[in-house]
Formats: sequence, C-alpha cells, structure tokens
Amino acid sequence: MKLNSKLTELKYDYTRLQNDLDKRESLNQDIDPLLRQLEAIEHEIAHVRAQMNQQ
Repeated sequence: MKLNSKLTELKYDYTRLQNDLDKRESLNQDIDPLLRQLEAIEHEIAHVRAQMNQQ
C-alpha cells in the first residue's frame, strides 16, 4: 500500500474513532478501549509520516 493511501486511511479511522468516543462519552460509557485505539493510530500515523519524510 502506498504511504499516502495508508496515511489517508489512518486519518479516516482516527476521525471515525473520535466520533465514536464523543458518542460514548456523552452516554457515560467506557471510553478506555477507544482511547487506546486512538493512541495506537497516532503512533502509526507518526511512523508513516517518518517513512514519507525519508523518501
């Protein structure tokens, strides 16, 4: 997968999870799993950007 495509996909997933988190938070539901997923995606985005900068 091209790095630009991967980055776009990760950004989409991140935005989707943020929306899910907002919904859960407003309903006083557990948000810890979503926070962990967001953190993992942040690390992946940083990794992809680092790879793009090396090219």
